[in-house]
Amino acid sequence: MQHWARRLEQEIDGVMRIFGGVQQLREIYKDNRNLFEVQENEPQKLVEKVAGDIESLLDRKVRALKRLADAAENFQKAHRWQDNIKEEDILYYDAKADAELDDPESEDVERGSKVSTLRLDFVEDSNFKNKVNYSYTAVQIPTDIYKGSTVILNELNWTEALENVFIENRRQDPTLLWQVFGSATGVTRYYPATPWRAPKKIDLYDVRRRPWYIQGASSPKDMVIIVDVSGSVSGLTLKLMKTSVCEMLDTLSDDDYVNVASFNEKAQPVSCFTHLVQANVRNKKVFKEAVQGMVAKGTTGYKAGFEYAFDQLQNSNITRANCNKMIMMFTDGGEDRVQDVFEKYNWPNRTVRVFTFSVGQHNYDVTPLQWMACANKGYYFEIPSIGAIRINTQEYLDVLGRPMVLAGKEAKQVQWTNVYEDALGLGLVVTGTLPVFNLTQDGPGEKKNQLILGVMGIDVALNDIKRLTPNYTLGANGYVFAIDLNGYVLLHPNLKPQTTNFREPVTLDFLDAELEDENKEEIRRSMIDGNKGHKQIRTLVKSLDERYVDEVVRNYTWVPIRSTNYSLGLVLPPYSTFYLQANLSDQILQVKYFEFLLPSSFESEGHVFIAPREYCKDLNASDNNTEFLKNFIELMEKVTPDSKQCNNFLLHNLILDTGITQQLVERVWRDQDLNTYSLLAVFAATDGGITRVFPNKAAEDWTENPEPFNASFYRRSLDNHGYIFKPPHQDALLRPLELENDTVGILVSTAVELSLGGRTLRPAVVGVKLDLEAWAEKFKVLASNRTHQDQPQKQCGPSSHCEMDCEVNNEDLLCVLIDDGGFLVLSNQNHQWDQVGRFFSEVDANLMLALYNNSFYTRKESYDYQAACAPQPPGNLGAAPRGVFVPTIADFLNLAWWTSAAAWSLFQQLLYGLIYHSWFQADSAEAEGSPEARESSCVMKQTQYYFGSVNASYNAIIDCGNCSRLFHAQRLTNTNLLFVVAEKPLCSQCEAGRLLQKETHSDGPEQCELVQRPRYRRGPHICFDYNATEDTSDCGRGASFPPSLGVLVSLQLLLLLGLPPRPQPQVHASRRL
Repeated sequence: MQHWARRLEQEIDGVMRIFGGVQQLREIYKDNRNLFEVQENEPQKLVEKVAGDIESLLDRKVRALKRLADAAENFQKAHRWQDNIKEEDILYYDAKADAELDDPESEDVERGSKVSTLRLDFVEDSNFKNKVNYSYTAVQIPTDIYKGSTVILNELNWTEALENVFIENRRQDPTLLWQVFGSATGVTRYYPATPWRAPKKIDLYDVRRRPWYIQGASSPKDMVIIVDVSGSVSGLTLKLMKTSVCEMLDTLSDDDYVNVASFNEKAQPVSCFTHLVQANVRNKKVFKEAVQGMVAKGTTGYKAGFEYAFDQLQNSNITRANCNKMIMMFTDGGEDRVQDVFEKYNWPNRTVRVFTFSVGQHNYDVTPLQWMACANKGYYFEIPSIGAIRINTQEYLDVLGRPMVLAGKEAKQVQWTNVYEDALGLGLVVTGTLPVFNLTQDGPGEKKNQLILGVMGIDVALNDIKRLTPNYTLGANGYVFAIDLNGYVLLHPNLKPQTTNFREPVTLDFLDAELEDENKEEIRRSMIDGNKGHKQIRTLVKSLDERYVDEVVRNYTWVPIRSTNYSLGLVLPPYSTFYLQANLSDQILQVKYFEFLLPSSFESEGHVFIAPREYCKDLNASDNNTEFLKNFIELMEKVTPDSKQCNNFLLHNLILDTGITQQLVERVWRDQDLNTYSLLAVFAATDGGITRVFPNKAAEDWTENPEPFNASFYRRSLDNHGYIFKPPHQDALLRPLELENDTVGILVSTAVELSLGGRTLRPAVVGVKLDLEAWAEKFKVLASNRTHQDQPQKQCGPSSHCEMDCEVNNEDLLCVLIDDGGFLVLSNQNHQWDQVGRFFSEVDANLMLALYNNSFYTRKESYDYQAACAPQPPGNLGAAPRGVFVPTIADFLNLAWWTSAAAWSLFQQLLYGLIYHSWFQADSAEAEGSPEARESSCVMKQTQYYFGSVNASYNAIIDCGNCSRLFHAQRLTNTNLLFVVAEKPLCSQCEAGRLLQKETHSDGPEQCELVQRPRYRRGPHICFDYNATEDTSDCGRGASFPPSLGVLVSLQLLLLLGLPPRPQPQVHASRRL
């Protein structure tokens, strides 16, 4: 077998030496040494420059934010409250007006709104990816808030003055994107004006629940939610509690910590979390699922619930926010005030705020609940029905905002958010936030107002930050990344969420964006701590197509971005320390090389694909490379490579590489007969963006990415020495390869390494495309006892004295070449040729398992948290509304039922459902064709295999009871191939478990275990949770009112007739605090 292996190695090496042209390309570069310079990437200087540029960009936004916040506070202070203000007195652009006018069931049509809405004209703006109007602001008001209430109308009145400040900001900084004021009343005023992007279903957008608003409106929180599950809490009330807890969790961000417990006589956590955990997306999902399993039984024991909550908050042995501490209790009512518990745990300092929520319709005395909240610097809320949940589970933020307001200028600090999806279509953004305070006083000598008016925000698109980073000088495998205090990436080439319109921020941890190891954990910790650093590490990287893992060397350099919570890192392979910069000052040479880009030259010089880069501002992009090349040629006929509107570095390097690869055709490829060596094509790809494929007809079957930096073969060749085989990609679920017209090929590539004046770099990759069928035949000959293909076969059986081989004895021997990812490359079995490119376990599970067990392969498992999955099929759905009590005929005929709390609660839900259709619709009733109906964010488990520790040849026996199977495996030198010769399986007992490689749906790692070893993070540097002057006297009041029979009957008649009633101003439209 070793003899066969050497023959295979020699054949591969010989073909690559003749056709690859590595040595000849080195000589070409040296012959053209006067046409380029070798530049150096100095990591420390690079990363400091980029960090400084990002700081300057964000600093301009900060100045605009401060102007807006100061102006808003002054406008509101100067505003005179109008009790008698009317809808027709206010003129503004309602961002949802156009959509509502087209919808006969919309809120304004139902209510007969008298608001005077402006009708605007819009112009397309590529920066906003939207149609905008620069002369006006737009207003968005949540669906469940009555636009005609006095509070909302006054809010619209004074915020109108912000329009001029928005416009002036844009005049001073034309790069500004959305400028937004999110009011604590729920009103959003943003600039420039654009129509609201209404969803297919009901629009549930409320600015107060957006990640940027929550972060700006309060300091981090340690929250314990306790839920009364005693026997009196049943049916609709329990469902309201479950929904309320889920809504409460949505008000928390990754800077917060939380736990949820249920209580009756005893208290216990609803999930596997036994202590406070970070309120990230995955932990909140665990809570939400666990809450649905709560069951009501036993008696109410407030003492057990509060003692559990205080114990949780006093646990100092865990990571937590260490800022606002609070207990949120949901109950249907009770008489015990548990004063002894508060005296023991919370008094006299009252460091823990207590918020109480009376849920459902009942006749209990709510005084004890009010007292608990008032005695512990909290607030009392009532949630009588579904319609009250959203507003009453978020208004606690106003209470937490009091210390911020009272701290004044000290609390006016800009914070930058996590990455999230912009609601108006900008894509991924970060937002600078600044709280806006109420500076008014109730009268002369009165206490200072402690209301937060809202949060001012300015968006920065991630693409704008990326433009500040070096693109093509870092090479295909170099990149810049940035993380925040949570370790979440702000910039990273692997930050590619596949779903849009997230309700949650995009929180991809640096250790999930890359393959985690101890070195990266240290780098991440140092970056979070705001340190500078440099470290060379050996690590694993995933290939671009996510089929392979390579062990590589990388240099990490990092610095903090001053005035922000971000830290910036630069990653460079050692071979990317230097790069080429073309110097084509000779215009005659420019024209000569440019001609080799013209399609008229392709027949003789090979087909050229050019990387779709932004060479010039006026170059029209296209996904079709032929069309892109045509656009490029047309533009080059109008401008020169030295034009100011063009990127001279990119253009000069592209034209230089065009000429250099053409010389490779001239010196090597054109005079060779590819058919002699069974080659479909030869090719070269370069850092400059050229991919030249020869002959021209081979381009018809070329499927690699025209951008070399995005081509898996290119990046892997740079990271590995020797010849890298890449079989055609095959999925186990797809039909086998069709071996027709000799179009199925195997790519073999290798990097071209230059050494110029002691400086080493790899500016290009060359390779060949093997004809699969012809090389499969050649493989059998090379792994046989014949010396050449024309020699007659020598029959040799098990009883003969000669050696068996892979050609003559293919009925007894299986001979295969497998690559370093475990994918089949070549086989001596004709019936396996159409399985080339498949994971070998799908071809021979028994043999692949033996190779893995004998350390020829190592497995690496990871999780993709950015995947998109088809929606789960709905469960058993009835015709009744979800979570809504459905009365029987007997109930309707019973007069007592009509005057009961159950009837009143039902009617509130039905009325609310006229607006919130989603409460009444089943999950399967998603709007057809909407993104939500097609896919949603999910976790996928990925498994890759790579060569293990065994380098030499190896013999082993697969023992399967009554039968065994001998195999021999050997690595082929200077390739990524493993040569395996094995006996064919003789009996079915040798069937073994199949190793899986394909991506599978997963719930991710076990969250209950992960929280026991949380990743390092730091919270914001500031905390405002206490102020001695805080007035806690306003701590909540009842908001319900007893139903009357007349009102109930009228409402029922309206519902039966299908006529929506004109609602009164809703309770939650007024500011309680």
